[in-house]
Amino acid sequence: MMLKNFRGFPLLFVLLALPMLACSMFGIGGDDDVPSNAVVVNVTANTTAAAWLETAVTTFNESKTETSSGDPAFVVLNAVESGEAVGQLQNEPSVALWMPEDTVWTDVLADAGDGSFAGDCVSVAQSPLVIGMWRDVAEALGWPGLPLGWLDIGSLAADPAAWDYYSGGALGESFKLGHTHPGLSGSGASTLLAVVQAAQSKTDAVSVADIDQPIVQASVGAFEGGVTWFSSSTQTLAQTMAERGMEYLTAGIMYEANVIQLSRDDIVAIYPLEGTFMAEFPACIRDSVTSTEKEAAVLFRDFLLSEAGQQLAADNGLRSVNTAVSLPAVDTIDPTQPTTTFAEPSVSTVFAVQDLWQEARKDVNLVMLLDTSGSMRGSKIDNMQEAAVQFVQQMGDDDYISIIAFSTEPELIIRHVLVGDNRDKIVRAIQDLRAIGDTTLFDAIGDGAALLTETTLPSTANAMVVLTDGQDTRSYRFNSATAMQEATANNATVFTIAYGGDADENTLERLAIQANGNFFVGDEASIAAIYEEMSAAFGGSVGVGR
Repeated sequence: MMLKNFRGFPLLFVLLALPMLACSMFGIGGDDDVPSNAVVVNVTANTTAAAWLETAVTTFNESKTETSSGDPAFVVLNAVESGEAVGQLQNEPSVALWMPEDTVWTDVLADAGDGSFAGDCVSVAQSPLVIGMWRDVAEALGWPGLPLGWLDIGSLAADPAAWDYYSGGALGESFKLGHTHPGLSGSGASTLLAVVQAAQSKTDAVSVADIDQPIVQASVGAFEGGVTWFSSSTQTLAQTMAERGMEYLTAGIMYEANVIQLSRDDIVAIYPLEGTFMAEFPACIRDSVTSTEKEAAVLFRDFLLSEAGQQLAADNGLRSVNTAVSLPAVDTIDPTQPTTTFAEPSVSTVFAVQDLWQEARKDVNLVMLLDTSGSMRGSKIDNMQEAAVQFVQQMGDDDYISIIAFSTEPELIIRHVLVGDNRDKIVRAIQDLRAIGDTTLFDAIGDGAALLTETTLPSTANAMVVLTDGQDTRSYRFNSATAMQEATANNATVFTIAYGGDADENTLERLAIQANGNFFVGDEASIAAIYEEMSAAFGGSVGVGR
């Protein structure tokens, strides 16, 4: 039996990961820039440290620092969240240096069978996990004079009445909270563990037995009940919150460095009163690479630890491990905080809290609209089907799904069935789709919205995914305006995908934004990545975990 994998709607998502994927493939300092005699150091690092490392890598490479053999060391950077990196590094033996948030992630990788990063780790920067919050919201809650905690924020997010009391109705109908996917991102796992620490009133590392306590499970469940977005990376979460404003996200769990990197005075860092985790950003050198690569990796790590490297870290919002270097003077953070720091977790507690997270969510009522018009023939529909099947495989047993295929007319393929009891049936229905006919996009959206209204349950939250490769050519019951009105009337989160250059991008983008979702532009090469990213945003079974 599959565990619950989709959590916490409405789930808001931005496709920033695809350009990041392109960056990670080529790195900072691509192959065209590498000197012919260079010793290449492939570095994988957490995205929160990326702003610092991009500058540091450029500076280091331009210095032409030489190894003992007289060859220049040349660094190529790949910015990846810690949980995602665990999967990648097992298949990338050429990576010589890894910088996750904490050494527990090297232990997670070792648990997966690769202990090559566990022996030589040195912290090169720090940053506490904070609650990034709009200043107006923080002040309404008593900041900076009144301490706020993990459990306070969870209660506000889960209880609209409490939020209305404190906000006076002037800061949105609900407190919208976001954090990262704990299978992909260290900050996501740390967020959940911080709630456990707060519920147990502990600062030393919690145990699996602690996580199994009913009060802990209730606290995590209440906290997650108010989460409206799971991001694939901490950097993405911070940037999205800043770009889309308070109506989109009231607060997000991120690092202090992310708050500083936003370079704005209307988002502040809240240091939870119960305590928090401190990311140590260990630079870990792989013991299985060549001695020359190790030497070059040490040279780069030494540069990061130098006063010049540490100043670059501070300039990019990270706390220096050199006491002579200070953070920039900004009033959105407090360098004297946190007063309480939680002990680093173990691999077993990381996995245990991920399991708890899989249960601590509201089930989803999803309507999937798939374009099966004639223009989808060939590899387009094949790739779409493969991605949609993988998406369904990552859904939870207690989620509901409906599928509408639309061509000359919308056709209801699957109507509101539990995924767990019908997974194979759903997969076969997707695989049996054929491309023929016109495109009734607006009628399909209207029918999908009506179906959500008919099938809404108190225990589920509504969502719609719309994929199309063309303009509407045949709808007669709905037009763009009426379809959009219906889709946004039932508190559903709508994700839209323009699959190819001929799609109605304007309508799809407007629909997604008005329905608190997001709009993707995809093609045959990227459609699988889009569905994978959407699965992460829905809390799907991606990344590390058991």
